[in-house]
Amino acid sequence: MDLDVFTDTHEAEWARLDALVRRRSLSGAEADELIRLYQAVATHLSTVRSAAPDPALVSRLSLLLTRARARATGSHDPSWRDVKRFALVVVPAALYRVRWWTHAVTAACVLVAAVVAVNLVLDPDLVGTFWSPLEQEQYVNRAFEEYYEPGVGFGVQVWTNNAWIAAQCVAFGITGAWPVYVLVQNAVNVGAVAGLMAVHDRLDVFFALILPHGLLELTAIFVAGGAGLKLFWTVIDPGNRPRMRAVAEEGRALMSVALGLVAVLGLSGLIEGFITGSDLAWWLKIAIGVVALAAFWTWVTVFGRRAVADGETGDLTEDDAGAAVPLAV
Repeated sequence: MDLDVFTDTHEAEWARLDALVRRRSLSGAEADELIRLYQAVATHLSTVRSAAPDPALVSRLSLLLTRARARATGSHDPSWRDVKRFALVVVPAALYRVRWWTHAVTAACVLVAAVVAVNLVLDPDLVGTFWSPLEQEQYVNRAFEEYYEPGVGFGVQVWTNNAWIAAQCVAFGITGAWPVYVLVQNAVNVGAVAGLMAVHDRLDVFFALILPHGLLELTAIFVAGGAGLKLFWTVIDPGNRPRMRAVAEEGRALMSVALGLVAVLGLSGLIEGFITGSDLAWWLKIAIGVVALAAFWTWVTVFGRRAVADGETGDLTEDDAGAAVPLAV
């Protein structure tokens, strides 16, 4: 197909559709014409994409069709169907696609925390280089437990703080360095506190106050870090896609990860705000944390696997993201 001839032939129809879309009001005849031209231009786009996929023309017609569809149907108010699709298809698909990155980050962070903790236990004198004896006594016997004060304010505070950290790991993941910095710092801090508590024979208190909310909370941070590193790796190895297109697609999908983690961290914040510091038995608090973590991975695995098998990636739909030029593989 000669693209120049095709463009010259249909340019008038495209210009007319664009003019109708821009009008503030349409008569009945003009509204009918808009629908007719919309259908015609949709056919033109399909022809171009299959016979002569010129990126500039595909993008132009896709944008024109998006605007025409919005004009014809009016503004779209999110419905429960959209919410359901986002919660059961889009977010699980995005999370499922970064599962191996999440597992790798989890293993690395647990290893770093364990090494720090074991070193402090094996060399108690090392603890003194970080905390004075008075600071150790106050933290181990009072401050650590008093931090987890039950209440709405505390739960909201930890939720917003953790959501902000997770969002940064995803958004700045393209740098490669920021997620590593956040993850290593977090792992070292957790390991140091565990080692300090162990040196003072308070490791049981550490686990009783960390595990109820920490199982889900730390997993969410590991997901965010893994998602950020996946985006960085996409820059290095975009696969069979053009690098800019690959980064754009993965970046949009990882925004779904970030939004999903806001809800996940909201749940961990509720647990931290109302369960961790409560008077419930320690085994019950930990059991709640285990159930919350199991529910998260069940949600990701069951719905995410199904969505990915259906071709979902967590990215925007073609209508929202714009048509992409077909690639030969």
